[in-house]
Amino acid sequence: MSISSRVEEHVAEVVIDRPPVNALDVAGWHALADLVRTLGDDPAVRALVLRAEGRGFCAGVDIKEMQAEHDRSGGHEALVGANRGCYAAFAAVYECAVPVIAAVHGFCLGGGIGLVGNADVIVASDDASFGLPEVDRGALGAATHLARLVPQHRMRHMVYTGERANAAELERHGSVLRVVPRAELREAAFAVARRICEKSPAAIRAAKQSLNGIDPVDVKKSYRFEQGFTFELNLLGVGDEARAAFVEGREAKFSR
Repeated sequence: MSISSRVEEHVAEVVIDRPPVNALDVAGWHALADLVRTLGDDPAVRALVLRAEGRGFCAGVDIKEMQAEHDRSGGHEALVGANRGCYAAFAAVYECAVPVIAAVHGFCLGGGIGLVGNADVIVASDDASFGLPEVDRGALGAATHLARLVPQHRMRHMVYTGERANAAELERHGSVLRVVPRAELREAAFAVARRICEKSPAAIRAAKQSLNGIDPVDVKKSYRFEQGFTFELNLLGVGDEARAAFVEGREAKFSR
């Protein structure tokens, strides 16, 4: 199982479940995008909870899939596919017609930051941590979304170093609404969703559209700009070495 969903009392629940670390392959990113858009367009749905099972929320893209394809063919189809899949999934969360509440536990890394950063409300368990290890993977991306979670200079430090921020820090910044024990996370997210469901569905959908319209940063354009540098690093060989080192469990050796 990778992505599942259900609707209960006007709340749609989307669950990521792809062991061992909820790293999504190309098909998984596109499936998530399609599901979120479909549920958001359902007039019976008034709010959507996005959460995960397992050790953590999401570890981003499936690097092993990407490297296996490159080793097999020498091509970049999986890299392009992952870029497009992440772009589609992040946009689907942002443009979902109803508010998206992200419930985050454990690790939230890479593509997980893209999903959470584009959500409307975030609740987290007290074991949650957030980070972008992209520089260590020879890639860039989702700084657009991390900048919605932490202040600018903290975001830059996290991108350069790969250091993670915990849920308590994000709560202090105001990006995480509540931090709760892990056992209470799902209910905390649903409590927010049910509160939203009490309002006029038409007003909430209009509010979502209007809030997106006044955002100071175009998250889709900004993220697409970042993705260009990922492909550039790949052409320079930095991405290949970083992915190979990750798969082989060794330290990367960069010549540039």
